[in-house]
Amino acid sequence: MNELDLAIRLREDADAPEYEFRLVARDGHPVAGCTLPDPAAALAAVERFGEDIFFPRPGPPKLCTQQYGGPQVAVVTGAVNGRPVNVTFRRTDGCEIARWRAMAPLLGGTPGSRGET
Repeated sequence: MNELDLAIRLREDADAPEYEFRLVARDGHPVAGCTLPDPAAALAAVERFGEDIFFPRPGPPKLCTQQYGGPQVAVVTGAVNGRPVNVTFRRTDGCEIARWRAMAPLLGGTPGSRGET
């Protein structure tokens, strides 16, 4: 990812305070303005999984295990290489839990973002 500017809003549950983070990168490196605990890990997660998660390609429906991973919700907005991003992460089934875990460093490294309770 050459250039990105993402805002991340995370709630551990409906009654919890909202965490807010920002990831800013130029030429593949975090720059000033990043407020994530580990911006390098977050950028690595975006580079590895971001294309499929932020810009999914059409395809057949996925079969997902029906398990509940917790009440956490994270919303990521901004832009990656000029492409708008507006993605919501929830832990409502096996597929969503996998997406959440793949992007955990971007979600701030809070206990809920890592899938802990």
